[in-house]
Amino acid sequence: MKKNLIISIFSLLFLIESSAILSDEIKFGLGSCIHQDEPQPIWNAIKKDNLDGFIFLGDNVYGDSPSLKLNKMAKAYNKQKDNFPTWLMEKEILAIWDDHDYGKNDGGSEYKLKKEAQELFLEFWDIPTNDMRQSREGIYFDLIKNLDGLKIHIIGLDTRYFRSELKGSKSSYKDNTDKDATILGKSQWKWLTNSLKKDSDIVILLTSIQLLATEHRFEKWSNFSLERKKLIDLIEGLNKQVVVISGDRHRGGIYQYNNIFEITSSSMNKPVKGFETDALLIGETHYEENYGVISINTDSSQIQLDLKDKKGSMLESLAIPLPRIQ
Repeated sequence: MKKNLIISIFSLLFLIESSAILSDEIKFGLGSCIHQDEPQPIWNAIKKDNLDGFIFLGDNVYGDSPSLKLNKMAKAYNKQKDNFPTWLMEKEILAIWDDHDYGKNDGGSEYKLKKEAQELFLEFWDIPTNDMRQSREGIYFDLIKNLDGLKIHIIGLDTRYFRSELKGSKSSYKDNTDKDATILGKSQWKWLTNSLKKDSDIVILLTSIQLLATEHRFEKWSNFSLERKKLIDLIEGLNKQVVVISGDRHRGGIYQYNNIFEITSSSMNKPVKGFETDALLIGETHYEENYGVISINTDSSQIQLDLKDKKGSMLESLAIPLPRIQ
């Protein structure tokens, strides 16, 4: 009996080790703007993609309030917890926030309850007590995954906690070119610069607001054009393949600037009709409910970006060749 048990344990260890060695793909779903009070049928389609995990890109609940109190936020989180399917909670989940789960519509560093909002965020997403997000301001993070010898660096940015004042009026913002104006703030910029020096082959950069798109009148990195240029210059100096993932816009699309690609996935259950295009857009934007999938496959040697509707039908897709591993 004891001998058989030992054999079984060794067999199990062999299977686990073999699975890790033979794994040639990692696949994450992604989405944003999912209201806790609206139906969420999109999860039925997402389940069929057999994901390894899911990336929430902000507006993961709608808890902002004109009274600037967090009562609504706490209730929104409690309800959203019951909305999410059981199978999702068994996957790896990564999350950043945007304004509606930050606490103030289009809010930035001026928001008085941002520390309390961060505590709610960390509690809801079950962030471990030893995680750096528990001891510093802002919900930015990074991690590295090893896929068949390929190092994938995932970086989540906080575009709310430190952001300077927007200029112009709501839905018609102007470029803030003040030399001290910022999206990330000094501490996060320093952290990001150092993080990008880590040994990796691919960088996946999560930002709640769009980096590449410039032509719409809503929130975007180009509302702080100096910050946008700073980030793009930093990315282009890496000599690595970088994929940017964003949400916020209540429309989805795929964009390209030189060798930087961006997929925007939004929204999961709050569509907003309207036509939109951009000089950096590949294909079209889609306002209907949507979610994204990013898969990295060392067998096919490509990064696959897919944007799908709530039934799982393809809206846009793009294949990016994998960088060669030295």
